[in-house]
Amino acid sequence: MTGRNQSTISEFLLLGLPIQPEHHNLFYALFLTMYLTTVLGNLIIIVLIHLDSHLHIPMYLFLSNLSFSDLCFSSVTIPKLLQTMQNQIPTIPYAGCLTKMYFFLFFGDLESFLLVAMAYDRYVVICFPLHYPTIMSPKLCLSLVVLSWVLTMFHAMLHTLLMARLCFCAENVIPHFFCDMSALLKLFCSDTHVNDLVIFITAGLILVIPFVLIVVSCGHIMFSILKVPSVQGIHKAFSTCSSHLSVVSLFYGTVIGLYLCPLANNSTVKHTVMALLYTVVTPMLNPFIYSLRNRDIKEAIGRILQKIPFSL
Repeated sequence: MTGRNQSTISEFLLLGLPIQPEHHNLFYALFLTMYLTTVLGNLIIIVLIHLDSHLHIPMYLFLSNLSFSDLCFSSVTIPKLLQTMQNQIPTIPYAGCLTKMYFFLFFGDLESFLLVAMAYDRYVVICFPLHYPTIMSPKLCLSLVVLSWVLTMFHAMLHTLLMARLCFCAENVIPHFFCDMSALLKLFCSDTHVNDLVIFITAGLILVIPFVLIVVSCGHIMFSILKVPSVQGIHKAFSTCSSHLSVVSLFYGTVIGLYLCPLANNSTVKHTVMALLYTVVTPMLNPFIYSLRNRDIKEAIGRILQKIPFSL
């Protein structure tokens, strides 16, 4: 019976967002605009860092990878969400669902590791400015980026393989707008204790520990600058940590709240709204947070524009 149930599941039905039919066009336009903004904003940062030699430093190596990760992370979920809002029967194949789950975990984890690398870079440049070129050598920076990619690849593959071994029941309806791992686990007839245990352990390693490291690094930065109290020092500490902490709080806060500290009365609607924050809103906001208040990015835009010949 179990084998037959498993073989009959060839596709899933994504319920999408709990939106009234009369509001579909409005939300479709909203999410399409947000996605295009995400793609354009992150592409601009990647191109700027590639073209401007002044930005070929560790911080912007991490930022360019973060922008690429955000662009891909949003592309895993939003195009399917837009398609689901248009179709009468929004289905996704079994293999396609597991593939999207793999890339969702991959780019989500990659963002987590890159945020830690960026926090460490800011910690070194503020607390050990004289030793910064030695500590943040090109070899170390490249190693941190490669290590982030490799670890996320293995972590995403681990969960995908553990998910593929389980047997589905007859139910194939996913009450979500993407192939969320927690939503998929509810459709299995097999014992999911191993999956749940691995999720809890790896989530602690990939979410909680990086979050703590980022907060601690920002604390050290604030303490180091405020030891010599001045208006300029306070402004420098605030500008250094505030943008990074705003991204970290939005990303880690929603993810940890959903997967490590779920509320007993956490409804599907609340779960979906919280998921939208880190899958749609965060990738869109990151280019603005890291560029609008960033003097280097503004100067790079000016230098690039000066090289473009304008003819009336």
